[in-house]
Amino acid sequence: MGTRLANLRNRAARAHQENKQFFKKLRKKPPKHLDNLMQELHNEEFGHTDCLQCAQCCKTTGPLFTQADIERIAKKLRMKPGVFIESYLQIDEEQDYVLQELPCTFLGPDNHCMIYDYRPKACREFPHTDRRNFQQISDLTLKNVAVCPAAFQIVENMKARLANS
Repeated sequence: MGTRLANLRNRAARAHQENKQFFKKLRKKPPKHLDNLMQELHNEEFGHTDCLQCAQCCKTTGPLFTQADIERIAKKLRMKPGVFIESYLQIDEEQDYVLQELPCTFLGPDNHCMIYDYRPKACREFPHTDRRNFQQISDLTLKNVAVCPAAFQIVENMKARLANS
């Protein structure tokens, strides 16, 4: 998996400028069927992708924790929200709650999430390739394709499908 992920980072770096230009055009004039296409491509890719084989999102990036996430997770861990924040989170430069350290504290050695059923919203929605108004999150998508093999493939498939339509 290590070589495959290094290869992904190289491929994503090579495609970065092309993707940046592509997303710039997409933001200006998104096709009417973009949301449906993205949902289709997302479902197709995750129909055969096993995130437990990779878990790079949990190893290299951290989610933002909303107040609702903090309260839900703290309750499940039988902690007060303030204790949860003090134990696991810090405030980043944008004043958002993020993990104190990476890889994620809740990632087990088998790549299973110890808080999976009540994980943060950002984790549940990662890599955000099936979001409505997909063109609005292109900066986030550019970051995610360098981390997530599935996101990279979804974007490549999207570019090919839109070029052929």
